[in-house]
Amino acid sequence: MTANPPTIPRRPIGMIVHAYYEEDPRVRREAESLVARGRRVDVFALRREGDAAEASIDGVHVHRLNVQRHQGARLGTYLREYLAFLFRAGWAVTRAHRRRHFAVIQVHTLPDFLVFAGLPLRLVGVPLVIDLHEAMPEFFRMRFPGAANPLVHRLLVLQERLSIRTASAVITVNDALAARLVALGVPSAKITVLLNSPSLVRFDPAAYPSRAFCADGTLRLVYAGALTPTYEVDVALEAIARLASARPALPVALEIYGRGDAEATLRTRAADLGIGERVTFHGRIPIEDVPAAIAAADIGLAPTRRDPFTDFSLSTKIFEYGAMGKPAVASHLPLVERTFPPGSVFVYEPGDPDALSGALLAIVDDPRARDAAIARTSLRIRELSWEHEADRLAALIERLAPDRLSSSS
Repeated sequence: MTANPPTIPRRPIGMIVHAYYEEDPRVRREAESLVARGRRVDVFALRREGDAAEASIDGVHVHRLNVQRHQGARLGTYLREYLAFLFRAGWAVTRAHRRRHFAVIQVHTLPDFLVFAGLPLRLVGVPLVIDLHEAMPEFFRMRFPGAANPLVHRLLVLQERLSIRTASAVITVNDALAARLVALGVPSAKITVLLNSPSLVRFDPAAYPSRAFCADGTLRLVYAGALTPTYEVDVALEAIARLASARPALPVALEIYGRGDAEATLRTRAADLGIGERVTFHGRIPIEDVPAAIAAADIGLAPTRRDPFTDFSLSTKIFEYGAMGKPAVASHLPLVERTFPPGSVFVYEPGDPDALSGALLAIVDDPRARDAAIARTSLRIRELSWEHEADRLAALIERLAPDRLSSSS
């Protein structure tokens, strides 16, 4: 009788991310998809006060390092925070490698130079992947305009190039950012694009109570995202004020799920516009609760300012609203136009509250166009869902670390 060949566990993957793991949907999707394919994944992330140093979340082993985020802080505070995490993450992942024998180390940005936390393992032959969520030079210019100048920009581009050169492979979030990297001299063969699209398992409208449009007589809007200057929630507030003036018989409510350094300003602005009672700030909610929040709304908002940074970005909120069968209103940005077919997402010119108000009324007044938009967006999202992207991630990891589940005796 022939014995079955012994099972050889697949070597684990180490991930480093300067974020609270529970709050980063992209990192969670990537980690969980690798666990589902038989890999152990260890994530080294930030630690909130009161959190345990280690946890297991949906099969992912999370190591929380004693560094906290200072959102909305000054540049010097950010730099100290980044450097503290860089050194702690490098030490922690190097020590863990003695026990885990990682197959690949994947570093999620920002900042780009966090990739150097994995340099000790790269020097001993462990493949190192950098996952570029943003274009850091453009992000810096948008986030810290007072400190931005040509010299700083050149230094940021230099650290970006050195970070990429250190890595074995590069992941980024869309074709526009990939083209930007190629223009910087990165070989296209080194780049893999993994869209920031949602998992249709998590964003499944059938799992939540169905809401007919304006079912209770109120137009319910939802915004689920960060409250930072990148997102023009202030323009959305002005649009709601105009809508209330133009259609006083139409009750409108905006549910905001998220946090950020612009929250206090937004609360004040809502009160000044006389719509404070129409806007509810819920704070940040767990990723697992986002689909239910969207399911309870009529329209999803993805308001984004336009600048050189956002010309390379595509809001994941559009994907999430569409996956839940809700019409989306988004700023008219290059990647929105390139990604979604005409008649799917209702767009308005960034910074124009009248245009945003008009887009909302178009959804209210034209049920046929609304239903057609939902159908087109849903079809596109099924084509781009994370379930497809996860296969590409698994293929990249397999190419870098081609071990197998079993071997013959």
